[in-house]
Amino acid sequence: MVWLAGQGYHVTGCELSDIAVHRFFSDLGITPDIVDAGPLRCFSTGTIRIFAGNIFDLTPDLLGPMDGIYDRAALIALPEDLRRAYAVHLLFLTGPVPELLVTLDYDQSCLKGPPFSVDEAFLRECYGQTYAFTLLESRAVEGGLKGRCPASENVWRFSPLPPSS
Repeated sequence: MVWLAGQGYHVTGCELSDIAVHRFFSDLGITPDIVDAGPLRCFSTGTIRIFAGNIFDLTPDLLGPMDGIYDRAALIALPEDLRRAYAVHLLFLTGPVPELLVTLDYDQSCLKGPPFSVDEAFLRECYGQTYAFTLLESRAVEGGLKGRCPASENVWRFSPLPPSS
């Protein structure tokens, strides 16, 4: 988020924990403005805005227009049933905008999660009607996931498909 903001982008995030949001801004040495935004709290300063609370409580009106999505750890933190709902909710919030997604792929019987394994088949099932996606990078997790399970970290680029005629 900090890097993107440093490049001149206005960056918006959603984090379940108020504590994590406070720590984020504290680590930057910044005191954010804090306002209630429906069931969420909105922390903002300069080009960074973070909603604290359940992302499923976030609405398009609260969020405003978005030009893209970067998901480093949200999708893989959710169990499968919530991952599906999350994918639908993001599309509801933003419409089909470009997305950069980081996933982990590993034998789920080796480690129950979180983080959870998200493979290409799941991505095709949840996002295939809306996006074309490209695997930009895949690399082995050094030492294995949590030191005991071979895993790969994958970086995906999602590009919106043209509207059907």
